[in-house]
Amino acid sequence: MDEMINTGDGMRIAPSAPVNAYKTFQIIAPLSTHFREASCEEVNCGSFLNGFRSVIDESTELGQKQAHYIRKLSRRKFTEEKQASGLTVFTFESGQSCFTKHQTRLERPEHFVVRDGDWRGNPTGKRYVHSKSELWVEDFADHQENIKRVIERG
Repeated sequence: MDEMINTGDGMRIAPSAPVNAYKTFQIIAPLSTHFREASCEEVNCGSFLNGFRSVIDESTELGQKQAHYIRKLSRRKFTEEKQASGLTVFTFESGQSCFTKHQTRLERPEHFVVRDGDWRGNPTGKRYVHSKSELWVEDFADHQENIKRVIERG
């Protein structure tokens, strides 16, 4: 089994070669350019469709602020129940926006990126964005064929 290393952002297979021996192929759709905020209704949010509950611990400063927001500023219909544990349960009817910020995908093509290196970095700084997905696929296939040839040569 391959050796695993912790990179700080998760576990990865330990590389068997230096970073400059790698090439990265990515298909990306950045949040900033390919998504927009969306309503609960637009994304068929389960909380919107079925109603939802918020359990708040009002013994904390955060909980007090959350409860105040719900009661005075949220403009939502709810029932409120104090639990024996000291928690407050707010139950919201269906058809109301939840407290999650939803996003929906815009109709924009992805970016088809090729760069030198791997997750450790790009030693040459070389980065290319293909104008068409087909060109990215062709580039990827050529790269795989080159790897195959090197392995076959030994």
